[in-house]
Amino acid sequence: MWKMLVGFVVFAAIVVLVLSKTDANIDMGGEKHGIDATHTEEPASAASAPASEAAPAASAASN
Repeated sequence: MWKMLVGFVVFAAIVVLVLSKTDANIDMGGEKHGIDATHTEEPASAASAPASEAAPAASAASN
């Protein structure tokens, strides 16, 4: 049983080392809920618009 634990720790260390060496932009801080959190979501009004209203707006924007 202790061999499995040691193997897991070694594997986890290797994974963290490889990810940090490849510049994978790892953020181990968990969820962000403050001003520093970046959001790329659309506003709720645009996301909740019915498809019938969204289609003419999209075709008008492409012209």
